[in-house]
Amino acid sequence: MSSLPVTGKVRLGIIGYGAQGSMYATFIADGLVPNMVIGAVADTDPAKREQAADQHGVPVYPDYPSLLAGGDVDAVITTVPHYLHPEIGIAALKAGVHALVEKPAGVYTRQVAELNAYAAQRPELTFGIMFNQRNNPLYRRIKEIVDAGEIGAIRRTSWIITTWWRPQGYYDQSAWRATWGGEGGGVLVNQAPHQLDLWQWICGIPQSVYAKVAYGFRRDIAVEDEVTAVVDYGNGATGTFVTAVHDLVGTDRFEILGDKGKIVVDGSKTATVTRLVRDERELSDSMGMDDVRKLFMGQLDPTTMYSQETIEFDSAWGTQHSGVLENFAANILDGTPLLAPGSDGINGVRLANAIHLSSWTGEEVALDLDEDRYLSELNDRIRAEGTFPER
Repeated sequence: MSSLPVTGKVRLGIIGYGAQGSMYATFIADGLVPNMVIGAVADTDPAKREQAADQHGVPVYPDYPSLLAGGDVDAVITTVPHYLHPEIGIAALKAGVHALVEKPAGVYTRQVAELNAYAAQRPELTFGIMFNQRNNPLYRRIKEIVDAGEIGAIRRTSWIITTWWRPQGYYDQSAWRATWGGEGGGVLVNQAPHQLDLWQWICGIPQSVYAKVAYGFRRDIAVEDEVTAVVDYGNGATGTFVTAVHDLVGTDRFEILGDKGKIVVDGSKTATVTRLVRDERELSDSMGMDDVRKLFMGQLDPTTMYSQETIEFDSAWGTQHSGVLENFAANILDGTPLLAPGSDGINGVRLANAIHLSSWTGEEVALDLDEDRYLSELNDRIRAEGTFPER
C-alpha cells in the first residue's frame, strides 16, 4: 500500500461502478465524506469505466487486480455481486489495501470465515462492512437503551419488515439476479441483510432458528420471496422475523419486549420506549384480587406502572452511507473505532444460511450450523439452475 497523500485523505478505490458504486462516488465528490477522495474505479463494463472517468477524472481499470496493482488507492469498497465480496476483500488485504465490503459479507459462512481469518492476520489494515443502518441515530440510541439494561432482560423480539416490494421487472433486468448461482438467494441476501444485522446487533445472536420460507411464491424467481423465521435465544426467550417482496404497502415494525419494559419501532423512524417502574413479574406478584377485579372492570390505570418516551431523529438520505465511509476513513487515519467492523458481517450471513437450511430440511437449525451441509444444499440448487458454476 502506498502512503497516504499529503492531503491526509483516504484514496478510495470503487470496485463496481453500478448504482451503488456511482452513488458512493457522488457522495465523495460532493464533499459528504470530508476525509476521503476517489482514488480509482474498476469495472468490467467499458461504458461504465468511461462514465467514471468523465464524471470524476480518476484512473479507471478493467478489473480489481489491476486496480489493486495500480498504486492509486489506499482502500477499496466492493460494490459487486455478493459472491465476490470475500474474494475481493482478501485480495485487497493481501495487497496491503484497507477493505470495506458491501453487505452481505458473502453468501455462505465458509467464504466469509476465510475473509475474517485473513483479516485477523492483518490487524494493521482496516476491515469494515457497509452496515449503514448502524449509523442510523435511532437504532444507535435503541442499542444504548438495551445495552444499559433499561428494559431488562429480553424476553421476546419481533420484526416484520415487508417494505421491500419489488415488481417482476426488477428481477428480469439481470440474468444473475434472484438466482442461487448468481446472487445466492433472494430477500434474505439482497434486501433484508441490514435488518438481520440490526436484530442481532441490538438483541443478541440466537441459538437456533426454525423457518418456513417460500421460493418463487409471488414472483417468477428461484429464490426466496417470503420468509417467516422463529429464533430461540435460550432461557425461554424467542423472536420472530418476517420479510417479503410482494407486500405493496409493506410494514416495518420492530418490537423488543424486556422484563422491565418494551421498545416499539415504527417505520425505522419513531421508537416508543416503555420503562416499567419495577420488573413485570414483581408488578404481577404484588397485585391482589381487588387489583384483578379493577383490571377486568377497566378501573386499573396501567400508566401508574410505567413511563413512556418517544424517540425520533431526522436522518437525511445519504448521511448514513456517507457516515460509514467517513468512519472507515477515520479508522485508517487516526484509529477512530469502527461503527461496523468487517468481522461482524458473518453474523447475518450465518442467520440467513440457517434460515435457508431450516426451510430446506424442515428442521430447527443451530446457529453454529454444519457449513458443509449448507454448501452442499446450495450447490444442489445451483446445479439445478444449470447456469452458474458450483461453489
